[in-house]
Amino acid sequence: MTAPSDLALFLDFDGTLVEIAPRPDAVRVDPGLVPALERLRERLGGALAIVTGRPIGVIDDFLKPARFDVAGLHGVERRLGDAVTGARPEDHPDLRARVPRLQALVADLDAVLIEDKGASVAVHWRLADAAGAERAEAVVKEIAAELAGAYRLQLGKAVGEIVPASATKGHAIRALMAESPYSGRRAIFLGDDRTDEIAFGSVNEDGGVSVRVGPGETVAAKRLADPEAVRALLYAWAEGAPLDAEILPGA
Repeated sequence: MTAPSDLALFLDFDGTLVEIAPRPDAVRVDPGLVPALERLRERLGGALAIVTGRPIGVIDDFLKPARFDVAGLHGVERRLGDAVTGARPEDHPDLRARVPRLQALVADLDAVLIEDKGASVAVHWRLADAAGAERAEAVVKEIAAELAGAYRLQLGKAVGEIVPASATKGHAIRALMAESPYSGRRAIFLGDDRTDEIAFGSVNEDGGVSVRVGPGETVAAKRLADPEAVRALLYAWAEGAPLDAEILPGA
Protein backbone atom coordinates (compact mmCIF):
# COMPACT_ATOMS: atom_id res chain seq x y z
CA MET A 1 0.00 0.00 0.00
CA THR A 2 1.30 3.45 -0.92
CA ALA A 3 2.04 5.70 2.05
CA PRO A 4 0.32 9.13 2.09
CA SER A 5 3.75 10.74 2.36
CA ASP A 6 4.55 9.37 -1.11
CA LEU A 7 1.57 11.01 -2.83
CA ALA A 8 0.54 14.49 -3.97
CA LEU A 9 -3.11 15.16 -4.81
CA PHE A 10 -4.25 17.69 -7.43
CA LEU A 11 -7.95 18.42 -7.89
CA ASP A 12 -9.87 20.32 -10.54
CA PHE A 13 -12.84 22.27 -9.19
CA ASP A 14 -15.80 22.61 -11.59
CA GLY A 15 -17.12 19.25 -12.73
CA THR A 16 -14.78 17.44 -10.35
CA LEU A 17 -15.27 18.65 -6.76
CA VAL A 18 -18.60 20.32 -7.58
CA GLU A 19 -21.26 19.81 -10.23
CA ILE A 20 -21.16 22.24 -13.15
CA ALA A 21 -23.84 24.93 -12.84
CA PRO A 22 -25.57 27.00 -15.55
CA ARG A 23 -23.59 30.05 -14.38
CA PRO A 24 -20.06 30.00 -12.90
CA ASP A 25 -21.20 31.77 -9.74
CA ALA A 26 -24.06 29.31 -9.11
CA VAL A 27 -22.12 26.19 -8.17
CA ARG A 28 -22.95 24.55 -4.85
CA VAL A 29 -20.23 23.26 -2.53
CA ASP A 30 -21.23 20.17 -0.54
CA PRO A 31 -21.13 21.04 3.20
CA GLY A 32 -18.77 18.15 3.93
CA LEU A 33 -16.25 19.00 1.22
CA VAL A 34 -14.08 21.63 2.90
CA PRO A 35 -13.57 19.81 6.22
CA ALA A 36 -12.82 16.60 4.31
CA LEU A 37 -10.24 18.36 2.15
CA GLU A 38 -8.64 19.84 5.26
CA ARG A 39 -8.38 16.40 6.88
CA LEU A 40 -7.02 14.89 3.69
CA ARG A 41 -4.46 17.67 3.31
CA GLU A 42 -3.26 16.95 6.83
CA ARG A 43 -3.04 13.24 6.04
CA LEU A 44 -0.97 14.06 2.94
CA GLY A 45 1.40 16.31 4.87
CA GLY A 46 0.15 19.37 3.02
CA ALA A 47 0.48 17.96 -0.52
CA LEU A 48 -3.00 18.84 -1.78
CA ALA A 49 -3.76 21.58 -4.31
CA ILE A 50 -6.67 22.83 -6.39
CA VAL A 51 -5.79 23.17 -10.10
CA THR A 52 -8.44 25.18 -11.90
CA GLY A 53 -9.37 27.72 -14.51
CA ARG A 54 -10.87 29.87 -11.76
CA PRO A 55 -8.93 32.73 -10.12
CA ILE A 56 -7.45 31.95 -6.71
CA GLY A 57 -9.73 34.47 -5.00
CA VAL A 58 -12.86 32.80 -6.38
CA ILE A 59 -11.71 29.39 -5.13
CA ASP A 60 -11.08 30.93 -1.70
CA ASP A 61 -14.64 32.28 -1.66
CA PHE A 62 -16.12 28.89 -2.48
CA LEU A 63 -13.93 26.97 -0.02
CA LYS A 64 -13.79 29.45 2.85
CA PRO A 65 -12.69 29.59 5.57
CA ALA A 66 -10.00 27.16 4.36
CA ARG A 67 -7.12 28.31 2.17
CA PHE A 68 -5.56 25.64 -0.01
CA ASP A 69 -2.63 25.69 -2.39
CA VAL A 70 -4.12 26.73 -5.73
CA ALA A 71 -2.99 26.89 -9.33
CA GLY A 72 -5.52 29.33 -10.78
CA LEU A 73 -6.33 30.50 -14.31
CA HIS A 74 -4.88 27.26 -15.73
CA GLY A 75 -1.61 28.01 -13.97
CA VAL A 76 -1.27 31.72 -14.76
CA GLU A 77 -1.30 32.30 -11.00
CA ARG A 78 -0.22 30.00 -8.17
CA ARG A 79 -0.36 30.08 -4.40
CA LEU A 80 1.90 27.76 -2.46
CA GLY A 81 1.54 28.30 1.26
CA ASP A 82 1.53 32.09 1.68
CA ALA A 83 3.52 32.80 -1.49
CA VAL A 84 1.54 33.96 -4.53
CA THR A 85 3.03 34.21 -8.02
CA GLY A 86 1.40 35.13 -11.29
CA ALA A 87 0.59 37.79 -13.80
CA ARG A 88 -1.55 40.86 -13.20
CA PRO A 89 -4.24 42.04 -15.65
CA GLU A 90 -2.03 44.98 -16.61
CA ASP A 91 0.61 42.49 -17.77
CA HIS A 92 -1.74 41.53 -20.63
CA PRO A 93 -2.40 44.73 -22.62
CA ASP A 94 -3.15 42.97 -25.91
CA LEU A 95 -5.80 40.80 -24.29
CA ARG A 96 -7.24 43.69 -22.28
CA ALA A 97 -7.55 45.77 -25.45
CA ARG A 98 -9.79 43.14 -27.04
CA VAL A 99 -12.14 42.46 -24.14
CA PRO A 100 -14.50 45.39 -24.94
CA ARG A 101 -14.87 44.21 -28.55
CA LEU A 102 -15.45 40.65 -27.39
CA GLN A 103 -18.18 41.90 -25.06
CA ALA A 104 -19.73 44.01 -27.83
CA LEU A 105 -19.83 41.11 -30.29
CA VAL A 106 -22.04 39.04 -27.99
CA ALA A 107 -23.87 41.87 -26.22
CA ASP A 108 -27.20 40.95 -27.86
CA LEU A 109 -26.93 37.32 -26.72
CA ASP A 110 -28.46 37.43 -23.25
CA ALA A 111 -27.72 33.75 -22.62
CA VAL A 112 -23.99 34.15 -23.33
CA LEU A 113 -21.79 35.15 -20.40
CA ILE A 114 -18.38 36.82 -20.57
CA GLU A 115 -16.22 35.94 -17.55
CA ASP A 116 -13.35 38.42 -17.42
CA LYS A 117 -10.61 37.00 -15.19
CA GLY A 118 -8.05 39.72 -15.83
CA ALA A 119 -5.24 37.62 -17.29
CA SER A 120 -7.69 35.48 -19.26
CA VAL A 121 -11.26 35.77 -20.51
CA ALA A 122 -13.89 33.05 -20.91
CA VAL A 123 -17.07 32.97 -23.01
CA HIS A 124 -19.80 30.68 -21.62
CA TRP A 125 -22.69 29.53 -23.81
CA ARG A 126 -24.23 26.76 -21.66
CA LEU A 127 -27.56 28.61 -21.46
CA ALA A 128 -27.65 29.64 -25.14
CA ASP A 129 -29.66 28.01 -27.91
CA ALA A 130 -27.84 26.29 -30.76
CA ALA A 131 -27.54 29.43 -32.88
CA GLY A 132 -26.30 31.52 -29.96
CA ALA A 133 -23.79 28.87 -28.93
CA GLU A 134 -22.44 28.61 -32.47
CA ARG A 135 -22.02 32.37 -32.72
CA ALA A 136 -20.40 32.68 -29.29
CA GLU A 137 -17.89 29.97 -30.15
CA ALA A 138 -17.12 31.66 -33.47
CA VAL A 139 -16.55 35.01 -31.75
CA VAL A 140 -14.13 33.68 -29.13
CA LYS A 141 -12.26 31.78 -31.84
CA GLU A 142 -11.97 34.98 -33.87
CA ILE A 143 -10.52 36.98 -30.99
CA ALA A 144 -8.20 34.12 -30.01
CA ALA A 145 -6.88 33.94 -33.58
CA GLU A 146 -5.92 37.62 -33.40
CA LEU A 147 -3.84 36.84 -30.31
CA ALA A 148 -2.32 33.61 -31.60
CA GLY A 149 1.23 33.03 -30.45
CA ALA A 150 1.02 34.81 -27.13
CA TYR A 151 -2.37 33.29 -26.25
CA ARG A 152 -4.29 30.12 -27.02
CA LEU A 153 -7.95 29.11 -27.05
CA GLN A 154 -8.91 26.54 -24.41
CA LEU A 155 -12.26 24.90 -25.25
CA GLY A 156 -14.26 23.15 -22.55
CA LYS A 157 -17.86 22.21 -21.81
CA ALA A 158 -19.87 25.01 -23.47
CA VAL A 159 -17.03 27.45 -22.85
CA GLY A 160 -14.09 28.91 -24.74
CA GLU A 161 -11.33 30.65 -22.82
CA ILE A 162 -8.45 32.75 -24.11
CA VAL A 163 -5.44 32.09 -21.89
CA PRO A 164 -1.70 32.84 -22.10
CA ALA A 165 -0.08 30.27 -24.37
CA SER A 166 2.28 29.09 -21.64
CA ALA A 167 -0.52 28.46 -19.14
CA THR A 168 -1.66 24.85 -18.84
CA LYS A 169 -2.68 22.73 -15.90
CA GLY A 170 0.12 20.35 -16.83
CA HIS A 171 2.72 23.09 -16.41
CA ALA A 172 1.06 24.15 -13.16
CA ILE A 173 1.23 20.66 -11.67
CA ARG A 174 4.86 20.25 -12.68
CA ALA A 175 5.70 23.63 -11.11
CA LEU A 176 4.10 22.59 -7.83
CA MET A 177 5.80 19.19 -7.97
CA ALA A 178 9.15 20.97 -7.97
CA GLU A 179 8.38 22.51 -4.57
CA SER A 180 7.96 21.23 -1.01
CA PRO A 181 5.82 19.43 0.13
CA TYR A 182 5.08 18.02 -3.34
CA SER A 183 8.56 17.21 -4.59
CA GLY A 184 9.59 13.57 -4.65
CA ARG A 185 6.01 12.33 -4.52
CA ARG A 186 3.74 10.65 -7.05
CA ALA A 187 1.04 12.93 -8.47
CA ILE A 188 -2.64 12.02 -8.61
CA PHE A 189 -4.75 14.41 -10.69
CA LEU A 190 -8.55 14.38 -10.99
CA GLY A 191 -10.25 16.43 -13.73
CA ASP A 192 -13.30 16.32 -15.96
CA ASP A 193 -12.83 18.33 -19.13
CA ARG A 194 -10.81 18.95 -22.27
CA THR A 195 -8.98 21.58 -20.24
CA ASP A 196 -7.58 18.72 -18.13
CA GLU A 197 -6.34 16.47 -20.93
CA ILE A 198 -2.96 18.22 -21.22
CA ALA A 199 -2.44 17.67 -17.50
CA PHE A 200 -3.50 14.03 -17.76
CA GLY A 201 -0.82 13.52 -20.39
CA SER A 202 1.94 15.18 -18.39
CA VAL A 203 0.96 13.35 -15.19
CA ASN A 204 1.07 10.06 -17.12
CA GLU A 205 4.50 10.92 -18.54
CA ASP A 206 5.80 11.66 -15.05
CA GLY A 207 4.59 8.35 -13.61
CA GLY A 208 1.53 9.70 -11.81
CA VAL A 209 -2.11 8.65 -11.87
CA SER A 210 -4.64 10.54 -14.01
CA VAL A 211 -8.36 10.23 -13.28
CA ARG A 212 -11.08 11.41 -15.67
CA VAL A 213 -14.38 12.40 -14.07
CA GLY A 214 -17.40 11.69 -16.25
CA PRO A 215 -17.74 10.39 -19.81
CA GLY A 216 -15.72 11.23 -22.90
CA GLU A 217 -12.57 10.21 -24.67
CA THR A 218 -9.50 10.70 -22.54
CA VAL A 219 -5.83 9.90 -22.09
CA ALA A 220 -6.46 9.44 -18.37
CA ALA A 221 -5.72 6.00 -16.96
CA LYS A 222 -8.64 5.89 -14.50
CA ARG A 223 -12.22 7.10 -14.38
CA LEU A 224 -14.87 8.15 -11.86
CA ALA A 225 -18.50 8.64 -12.83
CA ASP A 226 -19.21 12.14 -11.53
CA PRO A 227 -18.40 14.70 -8.79
CA GLU A 228 -20.51 12.73 -6.30
CA ALA A 229 -18.22 9.74 -6.84
CA VAL A 230 -15.19 12.02 -6.44
CA ARG A 231 -16.48 13.35 -3.14
CA ALA A 232 -17.23 9.83 -1.89
CA LEU A 233 -13.64 8.82 -2.66
CA LEU A 234 -12.15 11.93 -1.02
CA TYR A 235 -14.33 11.54 2.06
CA ALA A 236 -13.21 7.92 2.41
CA TRP A 237 -9.55 8.92 2.01
CA ALA A 238 -10.02 11.70 4.57
CA GLU A 239 -11.32 9.11 7.05
CA GLY A 240 -8.33 6.82 6.59
CA ALA A 241 -9.17 4.54 3.64
CA PRO A 242 -6.11 3.35 1.66
CA LEU A 243 -4.81 6.11 -0.60
CA ASP A 244 -4.56 4.11 -3.79
CA ALA A 245 -5.95 5.52 -7.05
CA GLU A 246 -4.67 2.46 -8.92
CA ILE A 247 -7.67 0.48 -7.69
CA LEU A 248 -10.09 2.77 -9.53
CA PRO A 249 -11.69 1.51 -12.77
CA GLY A 250 -9.74 2.11 -15.96
CA ALA A 251 -10.80 4.86 -18.32
